[in-house]
Amino acid sequence: MGNAHPTIEYMTQWHLKQAIRYLKTGGIIAYPTEAVYGLGCDPLNEKTVARLLALKQRAWQKGLILIAADYAQLAPFLEPLTPTLEKRVFATWPGAVTWLLPARAEVPYWLRGQSSQLAVRVTAHSGAATLCQHWGTALVSTSANLSGHPPAKTAFQVRRAFAQTLDYIMPGQIGGRQRPSEIRDALTNVVLRG
Repeated sequence: MGNAHPTIEYMTQWHLKQAIRYLKTGGIIAYPTEAVYGLGCDPLNEKTVARLLALKQRAWQKGLILIAADYAQLAPFLEPLTPTLEKRVFATWPGAVTWLLPARAEVPYWLRGQSSQLAVRVTAHSGAATLCQHWGTALVSTSANLSGHPPAKTAFQVRRAFAQTLDYIMPGQIGGRQRPSEIRDALTNVVLRG
């Protein structure tokens, strides 16, 4: 029968192209994830990350989460995993578990914060994963909210919270989770955020 909804597919491709265009030029975008809208940017663009932290009113010392479509996109940021860590982490991915893993020494402080570890996740949200695939590497993913405020769950809420300060807001639906991703320390297996 062919594609019953060519307009939807075209618009999705158009939205992805717009998002990637803004990411490549140092922009900040908002996009749906497993439970909330996330704010994202190029993790290696210090100026853009500083702008994102200022928008959120978030201290750099806390560090940021990187999401990816697969582990290969995260590997350049991380020390090689031991077989034990690999088994523990890969059992939850793709999924809504963010792991703190040992970062390579050259990973910028603005991503790690005051830690030697980096928070990373292979996302289970198909839209966010497709965004990472088109971007070609990991992407900053922090909840779309001012620090201390509830995270946005719709594009409208993102727009209301950030007005004209974002470069692009991807349309789409968040996943079915009620709460943002769980965060675990991979070395201790301690849950830091449930």
